This record gives sequence, C-alpha cells and structure tokens, in this order.
Amino acid sequence: MAVTIKDVAEHAGVSVSTVSKVLNNWKTISQKTKDKVNASIKALNYTPNSQAVSFARGNTKNIIYLTSLSKGEAYTNPHMFDIMCGVFSALAKQGFTMTLMDIADASHPKETVSNIIARKSADGIVIHGSVINPEITDLILKNNFPHIVIGHPDFDDHLCWIDTNHLLAGQYAAEYIAKKDISPISFIAGKKSDFISHERERGFRTVMLKHKKKISPEYIAYTNSTWQEGYSAAMKFMQMNEPPKAIVCENNTLAVGCSRALTELGLSAPDDIVFMTFDVYPYTTIIEPKPIIVDINVHDMGMQAADMIIRKIENPSLIIHSYTTLPEIKPCESIT
Repeated sequence: MAVTIKDVAEHAGVSVSTVSKVLNNWKTISQKTKDKVNASIKALNYTPNSQAVSFARGNTKNIIYLTSLSKGEAYTNPHMFDIMCGVFSALAKQGFTMTLMDIADASHPKETVSNIIARKSADGIVIHGSVINPEITDLILKNNFPHIVIGHPDFDDHLCWIDTNHLLAGQYAAEYIAKKDISPISFIAGKKSDFISHERERGFRTVMLKHKKKISPEYIAYTNSTWQEGYSAAMKFMQMNEPPKAIVCENNTLAVGCSRALTELGLSAPDDIVFMTFDVYPYTTIIEPKPIIVDINVHDMGMQAADMIIRKIENPSLIIHSYTTLPEIKPCESIT
C-alpha cells in the first residue's frame, strides 16, 4: 500500500497540516520540526503528490473550463476547441491541470458555478462566452472568484475577458482589398444583430470609405449564415449589371456557398475575382476556389487566456479587458 501524508504525520508525531507546511517550505515551521518530518519522509520513502503539496497553499493548481458541449458542437463551434487546446497547453506548461465542465444539460448552471466556488475544486475558471449570463456573473463577482471570459460580454464591464478584435479583422480585410484598387466590392454578412458579423462589416466599410471606395447597399447581403444563402447572395451579385470584382464572406459557412456559385459560373480566384473570408476552420482548406483568409489565431488567444487566469489568481483585484492576437492575411494554400 502506498505511503500517505497521514502516515508521515503519524510517524513524525505531528499533524497532517504540519507535514503539508513542511512540504511547502513554510517559514513559520521550526527547523527542528522540519528535520523530524523530513526524516520520516526519508524513512517511509514517501513521495508527495500534487494534492499534498497544495494542501497548505490553499490551492488546487486546477482550472475549470466551463462551456456547453451539446451534440454537434464540434461542427457548429469549432473555434471553441482550438481555444480550449490553447488554454490547456499554456496551463500545463505552468504546472496547472484543466478540468472540462459541460453545462449544456444543466437546468441551473448557476448552481454548477456555486459548487465550484464552495468546494474550492479549482483556483479559477475560464468561461466560454456562449455560457456566461448575468446570474453566473453576479455569483463570480460577489465571491471575487478568479475568472476569464472568452469573448467580450455585452452586459457587464466588471467581468474579466479576452477576445479577438473583429473590428480590426474587418479593417485588415479592407486594407488588402483596397491595395488591389478594384471595384465594385461586395460583402456577404451574417445577421445584422450578430455582434461578430456587425463588427467585421463595420471595420471593412470604415476602411473602404477611408480609401474613397464606399460600398453601395446593393452590394451588401445580410443572411442567416447558411451556405445556401451564401450561394444565393453570390449568384445575385454576379448577375448584376456591374458584378463585383471582389466578394468578402463574413464567415466560413457563407464562403462554402459562395465558392459553389463561383465554380458554377466558371470563375477562378484570384484571377477572375478576389474571394476572401475570415477564419481558417472549418471549411476554408477544403473549398474551391480557395479564398484569401483573414486568419485569427484563436489557439493563441486560449494560451493568453491561461496566462491571464494565472495572473488573476495571483492578484484577485486585477481587472483584465483585453483584445488579443493580430489578424493575419494568408492565402489558403499556406494553411497547414
């Protein structure tokens, strides 16, 4: 049977708490007690585990990643997994573990977070923006519990968050198109109410206006972000009296439909038309013609979120509001 910290405490004639404090080099423990405990550790050939080392520190070296993992989530929200991998990788390098917690089926998600805090099962929590709500927010802030939200919440500025700058991504796309000195230009967007789509479109239009290339309303299509609507919008644009010389799709799914339309029309990119979209996954590497990509490295954002949650643990009063990871324009062929 493996030797436990309790066995060491009994052998040395001290409490379990004292053994844990010796393992953590507490300065309040006398040298005599340290020598006695260390002698017992050597005599019993005891190897401390991470829980024992954490006992006196009052921490777990564990971070909860709170999200929703409904059926098909990998297809509808592929970026979440890239972010998650980034968080895990950066935490592991700093000696932390990560526990994935799913609240997709939780009838009272607030209770899940309340239990995390009450049981001290983690030192902090990384929350995917899709599951944050005012109830969870109030609970976290009331308890001053270390946290980072992935995505900018639109209802409370007291939360700590990290996000990609979608406005800047739209601006990058526009600067690339503006250098081509072509017109007209069309933009296939998602819903007007969708924050990410709105920010990308706003950034794009602002820079195009700066270059004196105002986009007329008839060259902008708002959709529900299905590939079918991307296809219909592209077809409509290409049948206009003056078809666009460039089509920018706000997301991958719209780009799938657009690429199908361009293929049916016998158009190649970039020879016949400049074809651009945002993000690498899930479809840009497999569609033809291949688009120019505004790449947003969400894996890196996950790594930075991990660094920030550790900073928040070390300094609970720290407020973190951060946009991260500059977009990068890439030809699809360069993506691996």
